[in-house]
Amino acid sequence: MSTHKTRLAIFCSGSGSNFQAIFRALKKKQLNAEIVLCLSNRVECGAMEFARLNAIATVHLTEKQFDSLDDFAAAMLGSLTEQRIDIIVLAGYMRKVPDAVVTAFQDRIINIHPALLPKFGGEGMYGIYVHAAVLEAGETESGATVHLVNEEYDKGRILMQRHVPVLPDDTPETLAERVLACEHILYPDALEKILAEQQS
Repeated sequence: MSTHKTRLAIFCSGSGSNFQAIFRALKKKQLNAEIVLCLSNRVECGAMEFARLNAIATVHLTEKQFDSLDDFAAAMLGSLTEQRIDIIVLAGYMRKVPDAVVTAFQDRIINIHPALLPKFGGEGMYGIYVHAAVLEAGETESGATVHLVNEEYDKGRILMQRHVPVLPDDTPETLAERVLACEHILYPDALEKILAEQQS
């Protein structure tokens, strides 16, 4: 078993509830990994605040700060290299990861999607839009999916899923709440499995 602690970067854009769930699980389960970087396209958000409160390095990066997408990708790679990142964990990151970063971290970027992929994935399928689409389609169950990230939205290999029932009186908001609670269990479990495979 490897003694090297896997170094994780969390990419976030919002409150960081999955970030916090993973942070707590790493401590509780005593997993051989640590979150060393929080990268966000928003300088002020719950995730960045949580990172600062827990002495985790933060980086604010957006495409607008750079003349080209190549420069943006280079800056992102620079931050990841500087922190010697092993795995990137997308936790509510509302931007597309540049292809250059996806290539450099092939099979080492994971994302969680609030539906049972391959259904209800792709561009525009995020947040409340996903849950509205699930209800509109008359699905009897939904859930969350952890998958590898490739150059296409939500098309990477599925690693793990967890199901939740769709209730007759559900609204997009009530379904979102139940799926998020499911995500908080699924994401740490999937990460634990990935770490075990990497470190065995």
